[in-house]
Amino acid sequence: MNDFIFYNPTKILFGKNQVEKLSDEIKKYGKKVLLVYGTGSIKKNGIYDEIVSNLKKNDIEFCELSGVEPNPRVDSARKGIEIAKENEVDFILAVGGGSVIDCSKLIAAGFFLENDPWDIVIKKEKVKKALPIGAVLTISATGSEMDN
Repeated sequence: MNDFIFYNPTKILFGKNQVEKLSDEIKKYGKKVLLVYGTGSIKKNGIYDEIVSNLKKNDIEFCELSGVEPNPRVDSARKGIEIAKENEVDFILAVGGGSVIDCSKLIAAGFFLENDPWDIVIKKEKVKKALPIGAVLTISATGSEMDN
């Protein structure tokens, strides 16, 4: 095995009632958020209402990209980038599993690109700058929150 150093600056808030701390974390980066989620399970299980209530209570503006599909298409990221730019967001908040988080990563990096975000995927463009991202996991099977 080769020697290596692994540096992964990810902050994890784990346990009950951690959503209450969400706005404090977001405010470190700004006050305008793009909320990204899938096809609606977060509305059925109540986490959507909890997050929206927290954002409103803490005067954080937000816009939404919903309907992110499993194994998201680049079109979802393109739409998210458009919404983020129109609303001049400071932060991306992914609520869901790996697909939502991965789409949010491409939105965050694509926000600063002049070219198509697909160029990042095919390694034609390197990520030089990205919006900060937070994730509220709704499934324990991913791991997408732990890498770039």
